[in-house]
Amino acid sequence: QVQLVESGGGLVQAGGSLRLSCATSGRTFSSYAMGWFRQAPGKEREFVVTITRSGGSTYYADSVKGRFTISRDNAKNTVYLQMNSLRPEETAVYYCAASQAIVVPTTLSSYDYWGQGTQVTVSS
Repeated sequence: QVQLVESGGGLVQAGGSLRLSCATSGRTFSSYAMGWFRQAPGKEREFVVTITRSGGSTYYADSVKGRFTISRDNAKNTVYLQMNSLRPEETAVYYCAASQAIVVPTTLSSYDYWGQGTQVTVSS
């Protein structure tokens, strides 16, 4: 069992930045690919970015390329999401998730464990 706890959400103006963190329990953090998803009010949860077990490869949704950066620290069992140039339409609850999938996990069903989410609100 893996427990994930997100933090770092909040209110930011359009064009601003936030850094989300996701701390995980257990000793097997490095055996999971990690991802971030987001869910806006009234919309489905959508993929944002994923990072491989070693941190050597990442895959971003087109909408966030060049603005968001995922990273992980396997010594601290933590994954981060640096979000720059935020837009009002990116207001959502942001979730981190852990995946044991072999292939690059970009779908909800590819992930085995989820955090409770952290609210990000971008004002215009």
